[in-house]
Amino acid sequence: MKKNANPRSIAFIAGLLAATISTAIIAIGSADIFVALVNFVVVLCVCFLVFNYLLQAFIYNKIKLIYKSIYRFKTHDENELRALDKYNNDPIETVSNEVLDWMLKNRKEVDQLKEQENYRHEFLGNVSHELKTPIQSIQGYIHTLLDGALEDKKVNHLFLTKASNSTERLIELVDELTSISRLEGDKPPLDIELFDVVKLADEVIEMLENQAKEKKIAVRFKKKNTKVLLVEGDKAKVRQVLINLVVNAIKYGKNEGQVLIGFYDMDKSILTEISDNGEGIAEEHLPRLFERFYRTDKGRSRDQGGSGLGLAIVKHIIEAHKQTINVRSTIGIGSTFGFTLKKG
Repeated sequence: MKKNANPRSIAFIAGLLAATISTAIIAIGSADIFVALVNFVVVLCVCFLVFNYLLQAFIYNKIKLIYKSIYRFKTHDENELRALDKYNNDPIETVSNEVLDWMLKNRKEVDQLKEQENYRHEFLGNVSHELKTPIQSIQGYIHTLLDGALEDKKVNHLFLTKASNSTERLIELVDELTSISRLEGDKPPLDIELFDVVKLADEVIEMLENQAKEKKIAVRFKKKNTKVLLVEGDKAKVRQVLINLVVNAIKYGKNEGQVLIGFYDMDKSILTEISDNGEGIAEEHLPRLFERFYRTDKGRSRDQGGSGLGLAIVKHIIEAHKQTINVRSTIGIGSTFGFTLKKG
């Protein structure tokens, strides 16, 4: 980018132009070359001094003041502010760059705010829907009992059981929202320890064995005799991550399919992947898959149960460990969720 002219160069050009014009006029009316040269030098010097003073006093100094005001928002170091006068010879270019940088950042912030506003509206709608469903169920059962069904022992026991189940769903929703809120804090509650992630995964497989058998799904390690892999993390919360991902793989996997758990050494971390051979997830859903209450197929997902917060909690747990989680999926082939943990 071409550098802007400074006050001295502008003043010199203006003075040179004025001196040339005045000298040309004198030269036309007089044949005295000495007079013309003296006039040229005098006009050049006077115009240079006047123009330079005017530019410095009424333009450049004010622009420097504006720039220092802009810079004061970016730093509180007075030494840096004083250094501007010494090193910044071209405040116009600097101010232009600062304004352009501000515009780009402001546009990005506005886009982020719009995105967050849309997300907030959608989130509130989802929360309202998720809470309203069990509340309406409880209300319906209670009103039915109050209208006379309370005297029927068979009906009252059934309705009270259903109301109790809806209450437990409400408690589950509130507990999971509270859990996410805690994990989003500046200091998420983590009990860091050294543990074998392979052994922990094996415990989760045994825990979910019956659930897998109902769909005739085999849950196993990708490689037999997987060696001990020590990682650093909150063991209880990592167990929660594994349970959630394996349960999802079973829930959305095809009958008589399989769920594979694999481990990969990534130098400073261990990557754990849970893969299924289910119907897969469409690509447009993948970027939003870890949002709260986001469902790829709302009707089918609610029929299968769950709060819609499981993957959001998984993401927050992994990010609280300052690690990453990702997903890849192909329709008709299956999905793979992977997360990293710091190597122990």
